[in-house]
Amino acid sequence: MSRAWRVPHLHVVTDDDVLAGERWLTTAVSVMEAGGPSIALHVRGPRSSGATIYRFASALLPHARRTGTLLVINDRVDVAIAIGADAVHLGQRSLPIAVTRGLFARTTGVGVSCHSGAEVAAAASGGADYAFVGTIFPTPTHPDEAGIGVDGIRGMMRGGGGLPVIGIGGVDAARATSVLAEGAYGVAAVRGVWSSADAGATVAAYLEAIEVGRGRFTGRGSACE
Repeated sequence: MSRAWRVPHLHVVTDDDVLAGERWLTTAVSVMEAGGPSIALHVRGPRSSGATIYRFASALLPHARRTGTLLVINDRVDVAIAIGADAVHLGQRSLPIAVTRGLFARTTGVGVSCHSGAEVAAAASGGADYAFVGTIFPTPTHPDEAGIGVDGIRGMMRGGGGLPVIGIGGVDAARATSVLAEGAYGVAAVRGVWSSADAGATVAAYLEAIEVGRGRFTGRGSACE
């Protein structure tokens, strides 16, 4: 299946704690200005209401259009439709991929979070444009999970038919190249960006690491360009 949506190599994802921060919008703008069209900014808040996600996304939308950053809504297909988001990202409890795909034009991206090779294969066959895979490394939100490690990435990619996979979970800028080395198309960051003292500079560091990694490992693994 041809994919009309351009998948960025860096995805910056919020959570409920980020959205509750007093300066989150200012920080988000600095993230978009640093990353521009090279990143996707995901508005994600599992415990936040649809109205809250809509309000936050609406505030970000003009800045996304100005900078060229791709604005993604996680889980809330209704909000993605309402604001005209660039993409919607699904969890395993969200609407089925094929159903969601039918609600959007091919110019709107559909991504999905996967935790096994079978889920990656299902995402590919269902019409997803990319898949998050992880958790790669231990994170504060999942302290009891060791993570699949970089060695687990290739196994999850099998059967994905070249679907771009994005490694998530404890992936800081220093670890990004090791994730790309296993064939991942890109990486996603939550606290790696939002907890930094200078989120814009951190985004730039991620992008530099990804560029180095892609130059070094292009052609290794089915998900690389």
